[in-house]
Amino acid sequence: MLVRILFLLVTLAGELVVGGLIDTFITTRKDFSGLLVYFSMAAWLIGLEMQARHILRPPGGAADPPPAGLAPAGGAVHIRAMAAQLDHTTIHAIFSRFQAAEPEPKGELAHVNAYTLLVAVALSAQATDAGVNRATAALFRIADTPEKMLALGEEGLIAHIRTIGLYRNKAKNVIKLSRILVEQYGGAVPSSRAALQALPGVGRKTANVVLNMWWRLPAQAVDTHIFRLGNRSGIAPGRDVVAVERAIEDHVPAEFQLHAHHWMILHGRYVCKARKPACPACLIRDLCAYEEKTE
Repeated sequence: MLVRILFLLVTLAGELVVGGLIDTFITTRKDFSGLLVYFSMAAWLIGLEMQARHILRPPGGAADPPPAGLAPAGGAVHIRAMAAQLDHTTIHAIFSRFQAAEPEPKGELAHVNAYTLLVAVALSAQATDAGVNRATAALFRIADTPEKMLALGEEGLIAHIRTIGLYRNKAKNVIKLSRILVEQYGGAVPSSRAALQALPGVGRKTANVVLNMWWRLPAQAVDTHIFRLGNRSGIAPGRDVVAVERAIEDHVPAEFQLHAHHWMILHGRYVCKARKPACPACLIRDLCAYEEKTE
């Protein structure tokens, strides 16, 4: 608060000096010594203002970052509060508790093979898993391969997924990626992140979910729940989703890496909620670095 007051005073003083400089120049053009004094004072105040702005700006961010949330397409994410990185012993204890409570956590998107998993995750962007499951229940009974999806066609697909947000654009991408899978991969889903991300509508998070859930690669798909939990708790703090992903890979012990994504997303979705975290019911409450715990 004191820094903000200083910033406002410096800004006001700067405006007064610059205003005086202009007035002096207009009314007494021959008073060059006065102009020199005003120029010196203006330069000094501008320097102070820049220092004040630097103090107010968080490292690597804007002066007043907006509330936490995910930017589209995995872009930069601004957060309101970021806990310090927890140490190895604490993180090991946290995931030991997660493992004891749920040894084999499962994703909540319904699927029958790698292709339907890929489609379900692509459809889940800006939608709930439950909403996607309702839409795909009938869809996957008739179109569980890229060849069958192409036969169904874009309008046929839309008829099944119109309850999902952005359904028209998602339908276009599903048809496009299905065609690529047939033409370039013989109808199979590729098993590398680069190949998956090259498909229409498939970003890093979607690719990581498929790699983790189908091929059991310890890939960390960071969504809004994991991002929130990672920063609140100190498990994996980071200013964007890639930074949080890297923090999970760097700090979560190897024996927990395979299921880390699921443990964190389920805990973030049902316990460490955005509006009012259920701290009294949290099994890692005593290990979490979040300072504003609810009672």
